[in-house]
Amino acid sequence: CVQPSVPPVPNYKLSMSIPEWLQAIQTYMKMLQYNHTGTQFFEIRKSRPLSGLMETAKEMTRESLPIKCLEAVILGIYLTNGQPSVERFPISFKTHFSGNYFHHVVLGIYCNGRYGSLGMSRRSDLMDKPLTYRTLSDLIFEFEDSYKKYLHSVKKVKIGLYVPHEPHSFQPIEWKQLVLSVSKMTHTEVRKELEKFARDMRMKILKPSSAHSPMKERSRGKSLSPRRRQASPQRRACRRDKS
Repeated sequence: CVQPSVPPVPNYKLSMSIPEWLQAIQTYMKMLQYNHTGTQFFEIRKSRPLSGLMETAKEMTRESLPIKCLEAVILGIYLTNGQPSVERFPISFKTHFSGNYFHHVVLGIYCNGRYGSLGMSRRSDLMDKPLTYRTLSDLIFEFEDSYKKYLHSVKKVKIGLYVPHEPHSFQPIEWKQLVLSVSKMTHTEVRKELEKFARDMRMKILKPSSAHSPMKERSRGKSLSPRRRQASPQRRACRRDKS
């Protein structure tokens, strides 16, 4: 029997522009294909340190198996490491359709004053977006418009912090520094919150909310370090990607 061809892992060349490099990464992920099997090939625990998740990403490149949205985020971080001009951060969506809730995550990208994304989904317009959006809110509203095509209403958006470029970091990824219940907010309110957060991110003044033990904060009934827009404790979202 013919062995399936293993797609080559993209290598950055100095002649490439950053958009071309991101396109090469996205093309590689599409060659791995979306995992429709119902079986998760790679276990990804969001609380693991970055170093452990990068080992899993290496395994993905070796195994060349189909991936889902969460694996694509980890792989996108792995492949963009070492490009300090490219900031990466997770963007999670909770949507509602036909009586059910669905969860999806993509890797937000910020570079040279523009936003875009990398990712995988069953839907071609719910994964990568070109590095052309002037603001974070423009990018988020673009995803919201894409969801509307499938009659999904976006209920919540969670934005994490920039992921360090140090692949051996023991720091976990901060997945939900900002949590917005967008279905209960006006467009103007959402834009205002996202732009303030994006500005703080660019100035690197935000600290991971996990810097203090969230469990201790919650058990005492008050935050150890009160901050504006402190997210209420979220129920652990179901890990399966159904988008």
